Amino acid sequence: MDLNERKKLIEEVGEEIITEEELEELLEKKDHPVAYDGFEPSGQAHIAFGVYRAMNLKKMIKAGVRFKLLLADWYAWINDKMGGDLDKIQKVGEYFIEVWKAAGVPMDKVEILWASELMNQDYWKTVLKIAKNHTLNRTQRGLKIAGRESTGKNPAAWVFYPSMQVADIFQLDVDICQLGQDQRRANMLARDVAPKIGEEKPVTISHHMLMGLKSESEDEKMSKSKPSTAIYVHDSEEEIWDKIEGAYCPAKQTEDNPILDYCEHLIFRSFDKMKIERKDEYGGNMKFENYSELEKKFEDGELHPLDLKKAVSDYINRLVKPIREHFQEDEKAKELYDFIKKQEITR
Repeated sequence: MDLNERKKLIEEVGEEIITEEELEELLEKKDHPVAYDGFEPSGQAHIAFGVYRAMNLKKMIKAGVRFKLLLADWYAWINDKMGGDLDKIQKVGEYFIEVWKAAGVPMDKVEILWASELMNQDYWKTVLKIAKNHTLNRTQRGLKIAGRESTGKNPAAWVFYPSMQVADIFQLDVDICQLGQDQRRANMLARDVAPKIGEEKPVTISHHMLMGLKSESEDEKMSKSKPSTAIYVHDSEEEIWDKIEGAYCPAKQTEDNPILDYCEHLIFRSFDKMKIERKDEYGGNMKFENYSELEKKFEDGELHPLDLKKAVSDYINRLVKPIREHFQEDEKAKELYDFIKKQEITR
């Protein structure tokens, strides 16, 4: 695969790339650059994690990128996930690994690491160097990385979070930060701080954040801790339909529409075409070769929201089915999922 093909694959993942020139230079220099993403173990996997994230991983790996997947157990502990019980958090991390396996991530081409195993003396020295080279105001803004707002009543441990996340990048010795747009602040902090502490700036490839089902704004992402916003990889066909049927999808509205968002970022990236089944009296079946065609028909009112929802529900079920079945059939996976189901999920 030549450089242009590799770059094109990566561009399909990145909603924003900082910078494209640096990415091209990196691909020219290295056949197998190293990227990372980090995950707080914090409950059941939804399709943004189990389907969309896996899809992006496979595309990056195809482009020759080697991945380090960081299970951020101490971050989840700081953030009081799973009630702040580190043993439970690490059990959820094991469950995440099973989700990736079930989703078809080539596990022989990724390296799984735990944040708690990285935190040696050199790591904490890097954390302090980072903290010495940016302001407290920026740290407070960076708390949004952890889904938190800055107030005087926050645990003091939260202040470490942004500097720790940037330290991961340098400790893991990666070329690329390939995380979601919600982690942009941490990646920009890493790029700003890098030359001040003698490190290389990482290329940042930020992927799209799937919208929540009930959302009326692109700022409202799908969340594991808000069941009404999310489709889980364990949901049955009936549960998926119930959630899709009740999702926000106004007729003719193409902006801030989660159902169209799933069409663009999940369905058309997984299937060659999309078929909408309708009765003859309502115009008969429709087939679309790409997202633009579908969006135009919906915007013109030629495609009813309910017909679109029925099709989306079917395609999402097809994407989820292999993962759902893995957790029904594999004993280790089933045991981990049974454990997760019994836990109270905390935000």
